Amino acid sequence: YFNHENIISILDIIKPPSIEAFKEVYLIQELMETDMHRVIRTQDLSDDHAQYFIYQTLRALKALHSADVIHRDLKPSNLLLNANCDLKVCDFGLARSVKTAEPSGTETGFMTEYVATRWYRTPEIMLTFKQYTKAIDVWSVGCILAEMLSGKPLFPGRDYHHQLTLILDVLGTPTLDEFYAITTRRSRDYIRALPFRKRRPFAQLFPNANPQAVDFLTKTLTFDPKKRITVEDALTHPYLEPYHDPD
Repeated sequence: YFNHENIISILDIIKPPSIEAFKEVYLIQELMETDMHRVIRTQDLSDDHAQYFIYQTLRALKALHSADVIHRDLKPSNLLLNANCDLKVCDFGLARSVKTAEPSGTETGFMTEYVATRWYRTPEIMLTFKQYTKAIDVWSVGCILAEMLSGKPLFPGRDYHHQLTLILDVLGTPTLDEFYAITTRRSRDYIRALPFRKRRPFAQLFPNANPQAVDFLTKTLTFDPKKRITVEDALTHPYLEPYHDPD
């Protein structure tokens, strides 16, 4: 259980009066007025807002990752907001310990039931790499920032194949190193059969964005999870310098 200002806290638990009457449990959480999904849909966000919201999201992730927990379901609707622009991460239904988050038949099947989540899902989840790492959450943060900047999802895939196509349309065909990091032969064969794609620079996709935001996207949205920026390094990125606290 996390006591952190950027993670939703549980104020109380209402239990049933007896074991016999046990049908449901109510968790009482802090009241937050809206969520990022609604805000993005109803208004244009300033660059200052985007910086502050990403900073708070990363602070929550730093707390989670320091405890070896991966959220695995970060998306705008799971970032709760109030009128002061305070942000709290919620919905830990898919969160897992790093030690138990290795993909298996059950885990991967469980993930695929979450259709809306697909848009914020990493290439390694789509292609079932051997191990899921904290880099999964960093990819989602990049997708969320891109959505804040443009007002629409970056990779709104209709299904598994369309999702991968949209990702590769931006990142380009994987390099040899990236290709051989894919651990399942079936996934490698699938990638090999696709037409070659050139990388599209984020500066081209977001021509009006702060150049530091573009660099942040480039470092968070990398195909290879090992090359993706960590949460700690993301917090010290120049894009978030106005909020950087060495402690």
